Amino acid sequence: MKQIVLDTGALIALERNQRDMWAALKEAVRCGADVLVPSAALAQAWRGTPSQAQLQMALRHCVVASFDAVARDVGLLCGRARTQDICDAQVAIVAARQADVVYTSDPADLRVLFSALGAKKPRIVRC
Repeated sequence: MKQIVLDTGALIALERNQRDMWAALKEAVRCGADVLVPSAALAQAWRGTPSQAQLQMALRHCVVASFDAVARDVGLLCGRARTQDICDAQVAIVAARQADVVYTSDPADLRVLFSALGAKKPRIVRC
């Protein structure tokens, strides 16, 4: 495992202290994998409240993938896939370009986006 991507659902799972998601994050870190969090997913999940202490701790092991670098590609993908969800589109692009595995609560949505991309499909793990 070289790189993984976490979508909003994965971040929420970490915030809720779900064991499976924490185990996946710890294994990725142990193996030296890069853990990527698309900035749109972080924006959807982050509220900066004290109740997000678990998420804050998890984010110390993550790299935030910039939206700016893929903004036009996100718009194009939304058009191709006939969706307006720019967050899922950014997750799909980052995962297709950089990851071996993507953790998501929306595997069906990501499959549609990967198909519209016509690109490499990382392994999708439902969280």
